[in-house]
Amino acid sequence: MSNDIQCDIKDPSLAPTGRKRIDWAGRSMPVVQQIRRRFLKEQPLKGVRISACLHVTTETANLVIALRDGGADVTLCASNPLSTQDDVAASLVEDHGISVYAIKGEDNPTYYSHITAALDRRPQITMDDGADLVSTIHSDRRELLPEIIGGTEETTTGVIRLRSMAGDGVLEFPIVSVNDADTKHLFDNRYGTGQSTLDGIIRATNLLLAGLNVVVAGYGWCGRGVASRARGLGAQVIVTEVDPTRALEAVMDGFQVMPMLEAAEIGDIFVTVTGNKTVIAGSHFEKMKDGAVVCNSGHFNVEIDIPALESLSSGRETAREFVEQYNLKDGRKIFLLGEGRLINLSSAEGHPASVMDMSFANQALSAEYLTNNHSNLPKEVVPVPPEIDREIARLKLHSMGARIDDLSAEQEKYLASWSEGT
Repeated sequence: MSNDIQCDIKDPSLAPTGRKRIDWAGRSMPVVQQIRRRFLKEQPLKGVRISACLHVTTETANLVIALRDGGADVTLCASNPLSTQDDVAASLVEDHGISVYAIKGEDNPTYYSHITAALDRRPQITMDDGADLVSTIHSDRRELLPEIIGGTEETTTGVIRLRSMAGDGVLEFPIVSVNDADTKHLFDNRYGTGQSTLDGIIRATNLLLAGLNVVVAGYGWCGRGVASRARGLGAQVIVTEVDPTRALEAVMDGFQVMPMLEAAEIGDIFVTVTGNKTVIAGSHFEKMKDGAVVCNSGHFNVEIDIPALESLSSGRETAREFVEQYNLKDGRKIFLLGEGRLINLSSAEGHPASVMDMSFANQALSAEYLTNNHSNLPKEVVPVPPEIDREIARLKLHSMGARIDDLSAEQEKYLASWSEGT
C-alpha cells in the first residue's frame, strides 16, 4: 500500500482472499471489463475525484477498479454497515491502491465518520447508493458544492429522496438516475434482488420455503423478483401493496393480494421491499403467529418498525447469526433477520456479479457522461442517456453469445411513416 492511500478497514491481511474473490466476480462482469479496457486506453476520467458510497462487495470492487483505470481518483465508503466484505476492502487498499473506509458491522458514528472521510477528498463526482453523500453535502458540507459537477444514484430509495430535493429546489448539482436505466432496474432489481433476498433468508435461517406463506410487501421491480423466486421455491406468496395498478398486476400474475393487517395473521416469512417506512408496524406484530420471520430488502432499515417490536417484547436474544429472537410479552416469538437491514447483503453476498455487471456499467459510463456533459445538465435528477442503456444491453447480449435482428430499410421507413396503413 502506498503512503498516500488513506483507509479505515478491518484487517489488511485479508487482502489475498479478497483479491481472489474480486477476480472471480470479474469473470462474470464482461461488460465492465470491456469498459475498463477502453478506459485504460482513453483515460476519460483522468484527474476526476470520485467519492462513492456503495456496498463494498466484490462487484463494487470491479467497478471502482475500472474507474481508477480510467484515470479517476476514487474513494470508497460503505453504504450499509452490514454489507461490507472486509476481505474485499483490504484487497482494494493493498492490491489496487484505492482509499476505502468500510468495516463490516461498524456502528453509526463510524459509518458517518467514513462518509465524512470520503467527502474530505473533495469529490467532483459522487456515487450514491441511498443518497447519503448528497444529503450530507447539502446539509453539512456545502463548502464542497462549487467543485462538484454531478453525481449518480443507484437505488429507488435514493432517487425518491433526490427527486424530493429537486422538487423543493434545493438540489445543487445534476444526478444521473442509474436506478431508472432499463439495464439496471429491469434486471438488477428483479433478478438480482429476487435471488439474493431468498439467498440471504435461507442462509440466515436454513428454512425450507416450500409450503410456507411468504408475504412480500411491495410489488415494484424488486417485489416482483422476490415474489417470483419465492413461488419458484414452492412458497405460497402473498403480496401487499398501496398502488392499485401494481396490486392488479400481482393478482394477474397469480399472487394473493391483501392488506398487511390481514397478511400478518397468516404469514410465515415477511419481506419488505417498498422504499418506504413503517411498512410493518406494531399493529402487524400484534397479529403475527408465533415464530414469524421478518426481514427487509429495501435500502434502509426503517421499513420495519423495530422500536415497536421492542416495545412489545420482554427481551431478545440471538437465535443464530443474523437472527434476533424477540420474546413477546404474550409468549410469542418473532425473529428479525439482519437487524432489519438489507438481508441479501447482511447475511449473504448480494446480487450475482453477472447482473451487477449491467448496473455498474451504467455507473461507469454515467461518470464519463457527467465528465463530458455536466455543464449542459440541469440541477435535477436526469436519466441515463438511452444510447448508453442500449449499448450496455448490446454488450451484454454479445457476451452471452446472443444475437438479434436488424431492421431493414423498408421496416425503418414503415415505422417512421404515417401514410402507410392497412
